[in-house]
Amino acid sequence: MKQPKSGGGWPAIRYTLSKSREAGGLLKMWRALRSKNACKTCALGMGGQQGGMVNEEGRFPEVCKKSLQAMTADMQGAIPPTFWKTYSVAQLAKFTPRELESSGRLVTPLRLAPGATHYQPIDWTEALDRVVKKLKTTSANDTFWYFSGRSSNEAGFLLQLFARIYGTNHVNNCSYYCHQASGVGLTSTIGTGTATLLLEDVEHADLIFVIGGNPASNHPRLMTTLMKVRQRGGKVIVINPVVETGLVNFRVPSNLRSLFFGTEIATTYIQPHIGGDLALLTGIAKRLDEIDAYDKSFLDSHCDGSQNWLEQLRTVAWNDILSKSGVDQAQINSIAEIYAQAKNVVFSWTMGITHHEHGVQNVQAIANLALMRGMVGRPNAGLLPIRGHSNVQGIGSVGVTPQLKDAIFQRLEQHFNINLPTTPGLDTLGCIEACHDNKMQFGFCLGGNLFGSNPDSKFAEAALSKLSTLVFLNTTLNTGHTRGLGKETLLLPVLARDEEPESTTQESMFNYLRLSDGGPQRLAGPKSELEIIGSIAEGVLGQNGPLDWMSLRHTSTLRTAIAKVIPGYESIAEIGQTKKEFQISGRTFHQPQFATKTGRARLHTHELPPLRGGTDELRLMTVRSEGQFNTVVYEEQDLYRGQQHRNVILLHPDDIHRLGLKPDAKVTVKSCAGELPDIVVRNFSQIRAGNALMYYPEANVLVPRSIDAQSRTPAFKGTLISISK
Repeated sequence: MKQPKSGGGWPAIRYTLSKSREAGGLLKMWRALRSKNACKTCALGMGGQQGGMVNEEGRFPEVCKKSLQAMTADMQGAIPPTFWKTYSVAQLAKFTPRELESSGRLVTPLRLAPGATHYQPIDWTEALDRVVKKLKTTSANDTFWYFSGRSSNEAGFLLQLFARIYGTNHVNNCSYYCHQASGVGLTSTIGTGTATLLLEDVEHADLIFVIGGNPASNHPRLMTTLMKVRQRGGKVIVINPVVETGLVNFRVPSNLRSLFFGTEIATTYIQPHIGGDLALLTGIAKRLDEIDAYDKSFLDSHCDGSQNWLEQLRTVAWNDILSKSGVDQAQINSIAEIYAQAKNVVFSWTMGITHHEHGVQNVQAIANLALMRGMVGRPNAGLLPIRGHSNVQGIGSVGVTPQLKDAIFQRLEQHFNINLPTTPGLDTLGCIEACHDNKMQFGFCLGGNLFGSNPDSKFAEAALSKLSTLVFLNTTLNTGHTRGLGKETLLLPVLARDEEPESTTQESMFNYLRLSDGGPQRLAGPKSELEIIGSIAEGVLGQNGPLDWMSLRHTSTLRTAIAKVIPGYESIAEIGQTKKEFQISGRTFHQPQFATKTGRARLHTHELPPLRGGTDELRLMTVRSEGQFNTVVYEEQDLYRGQQHRNVILLHPDDIHRLGLKPDAKVTVKSCAGELPDIVVRNFSQIRAGNALMYYPEANVLVPRSIDAQSRTPAFKGTLISISK
């Protein structure tokens, strides 16, 4: 498959027409995308009350392949009843992620009974009764509750409230497998775990760092912002072990100049080794210190720990920085000089930074670098963790964490006149490990693909199989429904965001609250998440319990409670009537007054970790393809990397030669966690030699349960692998 020279462009337009035909025509797709609902994919914050394809600044049109793919999936027809008789679970387990996703919409509750070979359709009464009866006979701390970013703030708030009143704090979300290191790292530095700036700030920057991410594939609408920065004469520094096509050149279809001539994105492209980011970031800071290009006044006036940090920085040896990053002195000097000359700088990053055993330290090092020149606490500059799901940030905001913040805990108790449990709650990986140790009996998954999100796939599969009952709420099939199964598994079909009977809200990665109106139900059968959660809560806790669960099924009632309980969310109470979307207070820092106890930011010192790997071992990064969204695979091919299918390992030609391999040969890839046979070797000169690339989630079997100690985020990047013929 030929690799394109730029991202976006005419192939994206042709793809749009193709997906529109698949969904019933261009007009039908247009109407779906223009409905007043927040986008279903990444957290850039498109859609809402100005209609779909409109960003937070009100600009139109803003649309990307990810939103097309998600919308097309929701516009599929129903999975026919004969499907469940035709295919056993064992047969479904052989389906690829794409084949499962494209099987159609789930429209009837399904049960996989203990020992059964096939899912059996059941009615809603039986499905909900089974969940209620199981919860009534299970100790609360033998249950866990997992939330994805697809759900609304209202559904997330209601389910976590029910779980806690039921008696457990085993409440967690998909962020623990992606950006939890960002939340912990930023909170330790500036007192809040989210972006410090607005979309408008990013577009007025004259330098943007894109570190450990590939927005051309995973957050395509960010490319419009990068294009605007470049067209204004701004610069973009990309730090990534792989030269990604879309970050070199991108053709934004909505801009004629960019569409026809392309836009150069990266003005500087640096390829550290996988795991070398902390050393590289430290080196940039060290060089700034050497050329006296830091803001001493800002550090003294608005930061704690800066003097200790500078003193430690001066003791780090350059030989260590160069050998552990894989970047030479001239490149580091160049980055430092570009940064020193810039006036307004934004630092953005994704999982290439967080998916390491030192993920929190990576984030702290980015924050250190920004604070060093006073690029936090002012307009048009700041810190931007690029979130991968449209409401993953909101789910965390409304209380989906094992340990609630003190203010939320107290307000919840006071508002509802209840006593909440104070027992420690387990995070996502902790719950999986507890399942494996037979300490869990029941799991409840509000969207997502818990199995597919886990490192060490075989361990996760074995762990979940020990559950007595596992309940999924989803719109379509995924690998978790075929391999991440309990002894009894219940699959409950839910409505898509734009089918909800009442309006819901979502939070963007810029801390902006969007309102989604919902819309007509496309297929008979699925139910609203709130209706399902409310029915189960009422069945378990009773009509005479502490809360009126019937009333709490309504989003307006829930928003009144959220406004009273969640700091910064006060304006949500009236959003259904006013339709006025808003910026969440207390998170955007346009003044150097931070959300820490002292009001000052804190700089952190670090010891540089060793660069792992050697002659016979490569460092592996698992990545998503251009035709993929999180664990959902829409297309087998990866257009931007020129790959026809996903059963591949991408290696630099020097490594192929050094290891005695041949392009297109089949090999077995091994790690300390597992192995994958029959993997095809691909010659891929864009990756830094000594490193390897494979696709997530298929390669999760190779990823061990190594974690960042501070955030417990799994290290999906940097796995050591060996390759045998």
